[in-house]
Amino acid sequence: MFAVIFHAEIAQLDDAYFATAKQMRELAITQYGCLDFVARTEGEREIAISYWPSLEHIQRWKQNAEHLQAQQQGRVSWYKSYKVEVVEVLRSYSQP
Repeated sequence: MFAVIFHAEIAQLDDAYFATAKQMRELAITQYGCLDFVARTEGEREIAISYWPSLEHIQRWKQNAEHLQAQQQGRVSWYKSYKVEVVEVLRSYSQP
């Protein structure tokens, strides 16, 4: 399993951002194999982590036209800066 970690410094989050974020999350999960997606905002910082079964799933998602458009909007309107990390999950465990 792999995770994509998105770190951002927020410029401004508006209604269009929240609608787009919801749409992108649903699209990633329903059509591109995303296993889970969580995001949190604190002050001017946002972190979002999505989990994927393979690097191929991530690559297909990265090439989606709607996702590319949302990324462009993020660069123009919503974020001052961002960083993306793709990592392999070596271990995962939980307690009920």
